[in-house]
Amino acid sequence: MPRPRLIERLGGGGEPALTLVSAPAGFGKTTLLTEWLATAPADGRSVAWLSLDQRDNDPALFWTYLVAALETAAPGVGGGALALLQSSPSQVDAVLATLLNDLHAVAHDVVLVLDDYHVISSRDVHDGMGFLLEHLPPHIHLVIAGRADPGLPLSRLRGRGELVEIRAADLRFTRDEAAEYLTGQMGLVLTAPDVAALEGRTEGWIAALQLAALSLQGREDVAGFIEGFAGDDRYIVDYLVEEVLQRQPDDVRSFLLQTSILSRLNGSLGDAVTGRGGGKAMLEALDRRNLFLVPLDDRRRWYRYHHLFADVLQARLLDEQPDDVSQLHRRASEWYEQNGEPSEAIRHAMAGKDFERAANLVELAVPAMRQDRQEATLRRWLEALPDALIRIRPVLSLTHAGTLLMYGELEGVETRLRDAERWLETTMEAEDSSSSGAGVVVDDAVMRTVSLEIAVYRAAQARVRGDVLGTMTHARRVLELVGEDDAVERGSAAGLLGLAYWTTGELDAAHRWWSEAVASLAKAGHHSDTLGCAIALGDIRVAQGRLHDAMSCYERGLRVATAQGAPALRGAADMHVGMSGPLCERNELDAALRHLVTSRELGEHAGLPQNRHRWRVAMARVLQAQGDLAGALELLDEAEGLYTSDMFPDGRPIAALRARVWIAQGRVGEALAWARDRGLSVEDDPSYLREFEHITLARVLLARSAAEGEERSLHEAARLLERLLRAAEDGGRTGSVIEILVVQALAHRARGDVPAALASLRRATALAEPEGYVRVFVDQG
Repeated sequence: MPRPRLIERLGGGGEPALTLVSAPAGFGKTTLLTEWLATAPADGRSVAWLSLDQRDNDPALFWTYLVAALETAAPGVGGGALALLQSSPSQVDAVLATLLNDLHAVAHDVVLVLDDYHVISSRDVHDGMGFLLEHLPPHIHLVIAGRADPGLPLSRLRGRGELVEIRAADLRFTRDEAAEYLTGQMGLVLTAPDVAALEGRTEGWIAALQLAALSLQGREDVAGFIEGFAGDDRYIVDYLVEEVLQRQPDDVRSFLLQTSILSRLNGSLGDAVTGRGGGKAMLEALDRRNLFLVPLDDRRRWYRYHHLFADVLQARLLDEQPDDVSQLHRRASEWYEQNGEPSEAIRHAMAGKDFERAANLVELAVPAMRQDRQEATLRRWLEALPDALIRIRPVLSLTHAGTLLMYGELEGVETRLRDAERWLETTMEAEDSSSSGAGVVVDDAVMRTVSLEIAVYRAAQARVRGDVLGTMTHARRVLELVGEDDAVERGSAAGLLGLAYWTTGELDAAHRWWSEAVASLAKAGHHSDTLGCAIALGDIRVAQGRLHDAMSCYERGLRVATAQGAPALRGAADMHVGMSGPLCERNELDAALRHLVTSRELGEHAGLPQNRHRWRVAMARVLQAQGDLAGALELLDEAEGLYTSDMFPDGRPIAALRARVWIAQGRVGEALAWARDRGLSVEDDPSYLREFEHITLARVLLARSAAEGEERSLHEAARLLERLLRAAEDGGRTGSVIEILVVQALAHRARGDVPAALASLRRATALAEPEGYVRVFVDQG
């Protein structure tokens, strides 16, 4: 494989005293050097190459072979040095002085390559090489290749600019090189995603790519093999065991196996897991020896193993020390707990099947995880615990119910709420909760709120069921029970009342309760929750036709999200998506697009669970405004696949948005089919939840009338719009009123009633102009 980017590195940068090529086995060190020496212009240069083995730790043998290699590149060099070695092999200083005199007399450039230098452990040899390196004439260039850094004064050479280094990070194949190697050199038929998956799994390790290519030859299920390719591949196992593990001393091998359970490690963690000291020194030694250790920071405090190497180590650990694995995970869990990393402490407790400990840790982590809106992680932990453990722990039962409800799911919620209620009843009947045998609650502060949380989740359960009256009843019950210090429960109940009023279209009441929720949750420090509230407040203001106020809601939310500096709170990305909506409606498409790009750049960790589909819906709106209807449809399809339900009313269903794009494309038949599938009729009673769909139905009927020239659809649309307009005006939903008036103007024009059309438009513009509405008009031409 030609590697011009590395050849340039080797040949550039003047004439360094030392070029070091240092990387683990199978990274192509020797191959690179042979290519470099074969392709670089000679310019009178000659090459001396010495491949080393274990026997060369004998200083006399080492220097004999080195002088002999030099003699092949510069005939006559080293004769006196060899004579001294034969007569006085211990007089290395004299030997080197004689050799250096000869080298100074050489008239041309010489490159001396010492390959596999990692086999040299002799201090005497290292000292001699250090002396030689310090006094080499400028036309003699030393190249050392090996699996470990040599015991030479590298830092001094680096500081003087006399060292060129090629390391594993440089040698690993890039994506393009991997593609060229696998498809070009090895002749495999692979797609770009196949190559990307293999390159990512091997981390560019050349030997692993070669072994994967060998395994792939003759296989039909290429994608299946690549998906499962790991450190248990027989070629990978054989290579790493023979080339790496079997060559290590017992203490190194033991450290590698025992710490392989860790996704990252430092000296202190290594000491805790192995039960021995010296972890920091061991890691530094492994780093120098390039034992597939990847530094994770510039200070080289944290490391991880190459993924495939870790796979092999873990498999060997299970084979050789199966009874020790649980204890190793427990030690890791204890270390992480003591060092303030509960997520890793829980992960290792789970991996070691110490579920009692894991349950305790999860309970302790619940308040902070809820505060940071980490419901997905909480749910994953809870679903990994045995059901019997959760049933007797009300904190875990309620947390599980809450995580399900946050995603709009009902299955399993009733069981968990009954578990908590049963525990509470039993505890209240007992004089001493610890003697009741009902279970253990680790965090006393959370324990005091169990009865309140049951009421909160009963209200949430009613909301997900669509039971508005039940939601209000349970939420008001919470407000009757809360005290001054129960800010989270007060905020949750207020938010649920806001949801209930929002669902019925009573937007002023909804906004009032959501504002109270924000105040309570902010008081409790649940700032990510306040960002969720900001989305609700912004959406409500948009429905009320108050675009300026909606922008203010999102801007305030963004200030909260970024008040603590980087990283931004979870929900920051959602604020940018929210701001794109009013900007798009005002036809400020570039500004809207900038906010959407910023949201994407912040990453998924900065977004609430629903942001993935909300972002695509918002971007589809921008594309539609730009005239890219096909692109808009593609994004809406993606959004539908990523849709994550929550407790918010779905007032603008993705399917209805898609129907509107179809209308713009002239695909009226598909839009009509959507309306039939949704069971929409002009005779339906208007309701806030279906208002957007009914306005869309009116648009479909107008499009049908225009396409087919039939009057019935036009009259049906006009009659529906009148009823929708009255309902939207009565509910103070000015955003809907403006759109209905615009569509109504289209209907009047289609019927030839121009004065009525102008009257509707005048009413619409009177409401729209103060808020800067544009797209609702220009989208209709």
